[in-house]
Amino acid sequence: MKVPLRFQMSEYDCGPTAMLNAISFLFEREEIPPELIRNIMLYCLDCYGPDGISGKRGTSCTAMMFLSNWLQGFGEVGRLSISSRYLSGHQVFLGPCSPVEDALRRRGAVVARVFFDEWHYVLMTGMEEDAILLFDPYYREFPFPQGPDVRIIRDQPCRCNRAVPRRYFDRAELDLYSFGPVETREAVLLFNERSRLTEHATVEYII
Repeated sequence: MKVPLRFQMSEYDCGPTAMLNAISFLFEREEIPPELIRNIMLYCLDCYGPDGISGKRGTSCTAMMFLSNWLQGFGEVGRLSISSRYLSGHQVFLGPCSPVEDALRRRGAVVARVFFDEWHYVLMTGMEEDAILLFDPYYREFPFPQGPDVRIIRDQPCRCNRAVPRRYFDRAELDLYSFGPVETREAVLLFNERSRLTEHATVEYII
């Protein structure tokens, strides 16, 4: 059984929430081992706030890279049919030859670092012709004044709650849902290897 994706509980836990949502999106509830949930929470929320309190600056890029590597190893030893790849810098973009778009075409999920008043993690789960479907773990009731063409989706709780125009992401400016400057970009590609489309199947699907 698939379960609805969840919202973050605080102002700081978008990182672990986005990663847990990726697991929920890719796997049935009955498949998910508690060890995986424990370690996602253990490795995230590693940044200290200005008052010296752990977790009050969220999750670092280093922690996300470490977690991605751990998930890849978790899959390689046969604990779950998961694979993970960490991207940074010039690897994170949309368009021809984009690893992000390739992952979404192959039924993968992408945890991406975007700008949302401050740095923020969201889960990308699919594509439309002119938009990326994503689940933003930050709960919001109303449309965005600064992004009137961002659609809020309320009827797909196991997949997405936003449709964001593609043009938002590749901006270097720190603006709503932008990847930001190239040197700060980050994303994690995740797959359920049992449902991942091969290159051959992906080409047939596109045709």
